[in-house]
Amino acid sequence: MSAVLGLGTYKVRDAATVSRTVCAAGAAWVDTAPNYGGGATHRLLAPVLAENPQAKVATKTGFFTPAQQMAAAAAGAFGEEQARSGHSLAPAFVRWQTEQSLHELGRADVVFVHNPERSARHRQQVHTRLRKAFEVLEEFACAGRIGGYGVATWSGFESGVFNVPGLVGLARQAAGGQAHHLVAVQQPVSLVMDRPIRQSLGGRGPLVQARAAGLTTFASSPLHGGELIDLVTPELVEFIRPGLSPAAACLLVAASTPSLDVVLLSASSSRHWTEAAAALALPLDARRLTEVTDVCAAR
Repeated sequence: MSAVLGLGTYKVRDAATVSRTVCAAGAAWVDTAPNYGGGATHRLLAPVLAENPQAKVATKTGFFTPAQQMAAAAAGAFGEEQARSGHSLAPAFVRWQTEQSLHELGRADVVFVHNPERSARHRQQVHTRLRKAFEVLEEFACAGRIGGYGVATWSGFESGVFNVPGLVGLARQAAGGQAHHLVAVQQPVSLVMDRPIRQSLGGRGPLVQARAAGLTTFASSPLHGGELIDLVTPELVEFIRPGLSPAAACLLVAASTPSLDVVLLSASSSRHWTEAAAALALPLDARRLTEVTDVCAAR
C-alpha cells in the first residue's frame, strides 16, 4: 500500500492558493511550521483549514523568525542564547510558540518538535531538551488542545542522536507513565536520502520501529528540494515506471517505502498534484523498489 499524499508547505510560493487546491483534491495532511514563508504561512493557511475540516494539519516548534523572536522576548519566553542559535526548545518558548500556532491556525492535529538535533551539541543534552519539550506538549494534548506531538528531523535518526524507542521512552517520562501523546515521526525519504527505504525493505529502521509503536510516519523532501528532478535520467525514470514524469517517478519511489504513511509534496499546481496522486495509486512492490535502490546505489 502506498503512502497517502500530504501537502508540504516549505518554500511553497502561494500557500493559500495551493492549499485550497490540494485540499479540494483530497489532501490528507497539510504540513507547515511557524517560520515558513517568513512567518506568514500559518496566517495564509488558516482560512483554508477552516473551510476543509477533513484535512489534518501538522505544525512545528523550534525555529523562529526575527519578528517571532522579538514577540517571544517581549512575552518573557526567550533568552539570549536562543536568539544566537535561531532555534529553541526551551519549555517557555515551546509553550509560547504552540499557543501562537493554535491562535493562527485554529487547530493542530500534530505539533512536531522541529529538528531537535539542532538544540544541543551532545546527545544527552538533546534528550533532556526533548523530554522537556514533550512535557509542555503533553500539557496541550491532555487539555485537548492538540491531537498529539511528534518529532520532525532532518538528521537525528541518521546520525544516531536519537531513535524511535528512545523517543517513546522520553514521551513516557514526560507523561509520567505509560500513556503518552507521541503520535508521529517525520524524516526525509528520497532517492538521495534512501537509507530509510533500504532499512524498511529489510524490516528495520525508524519507519518500521515507529509503525510498530503505533506512530504515524511522514516522509519529507521526497524530491530533495526539487534537485532530484534534474538528477534522474530518462533511463532511470523508465526503469521506475514507463510513462511517468521525473517528479512523479521519484515521488513514487518514496511513497512506496514500507511502513510509510504520509509523503509530503510541495506541489505548485493542481496539475502537479493530480499527476502525483495518479502515480501513487499503484505503488512499487518490494522487489521492484529493491531493484530501483540497487540501480541507484550502483551509479
